Amino acid sequence: MVIYYPREDSYLLEKHVKRLAIGSVLDVGTGTGIQALAAASNKRVKKVLAIDINKASVEYCKKKSKHKKIKYKISDLFSKVPKQKFDTIIFNPPYLPQESKRRDITTEGGKKGHEIIEKFLKKAGNYLTPNGNILLLFSSLTNRHMVEHLLKAKMLDFKMIDSIHYFFEELYVYNIIKSPLLKELEKKGVTNIDYLAQGKRGIVYTGKYKKKNIAIKTKKPASEAIGRIKNEINFLKLLNKHKIGPTLLMHGKNWLAYTFIPGQFIKDWLPKAKKTEIKRVLKSVFNKCFKMDQLKINKEEMHHPLKHVIIGKSIKMIDFERARKTKDPKNVSQFCQFVMSLKYVLSKKGIKIDKKKIINLAKIYKKNLNSASFKAILKELTL
Repeated sequence: MVIYYPREDSYLLEKHVKRLAIGSVLDVGTGTGIQALAAASNKRVKKVLAIDINKASVEYCKKKSKHKKIKYKISDLFSKVPKQKFDTIIFNPPYLPQESKRRDITTEGGKKGHEIIEKFLKKAGNYLTPNGNILLLFSSLTNRHMVEHLLKAKMLDFKMIDSIHYFFEELYVYNIIKSPLLKELEKKGVTNIDYLAQGKRGIVYTGKYKKKNIAIKTKKPASEAIGRIKNEINFLKLLNKHKIGPTLLMHGKNWLAYTFIPGQFIKDWLPKAKKTEIKRVLKSVFNKCFKMDQLKINKEEMHHPLKHVIIGKSIKMIDFERARKTKDPKNVSQFCQFVMSLKYVLSKKGIKIDKKKIINLAKIYKKNLNSASFKAILKELTL
């Protein structure tokens, strides 16, 4: 195999390795050992483990790049790395987009260039101490926005600390650390954190906690909404007592974690569902809405809950950040609006919707919010 000999990118990264490497260091994709030697030259560095998938590189380093602090090892990223934490992880990855069928492992990072970086970031946090740092180099040809997205997906904070223009590309050096939220979650035993989705106000991640899948919700940095996370925590504590909403597991100042709910959003589930299944789900959601009306809690958005109801082994409502106490709750009447909007879809499933009757029954229900008027709505819908 061909060895990747030092070039402009290597020297750019080396400058910062000498300055920022500390403690126990892991040099991923060591090549000729240039970064490992740079780290070892720092008095604050105690030891260096330098790895490379390329056997020729490791053999070269053992002969040409000897240092008492450095140990060289063959490893495909973290595959042969001991389960331990490092204070600094260095990575000058192959980052160029692949040009032919056979990938050049010394320079090409995959079809789009960022695939190896993505694979690296999936596990890098597991090997980094709470206050450790990652020094990562990549190119404008790798797609900087994608790399930053991958970093955010792992709850990693980052800063570009250097860049140079080199021929037809820009080279970047990023200093990466664990975000305060990531460190807090890891202290509580949460692992395998990854980005799932985001809305107008919040970002949702997945993770593992006590061998169970969980969801972690935090405020979106760009959101101007105030107190939404705290509001959702308070309402989930109350609603969980009535088996409504995902089970709240733990929370902090700006985040909450709950049991992950596998399944489909109601908007994706409906088209393929059978008549009996649809009736079961609609009845379940109506019952939850009625319970919230009794509790004088308005969830909001039940007239358009396309991503607020998940159907799997159980039927769960999510997103209670806008929930509020009110004398005039509208959960049942709003969900009636949603059901009426599905008239065409439901008719194809053999479920007839008489809008005039439902509107009249919803008006009667809103006046008293009692069980009899609620059951009249269910009866009209044959639920």
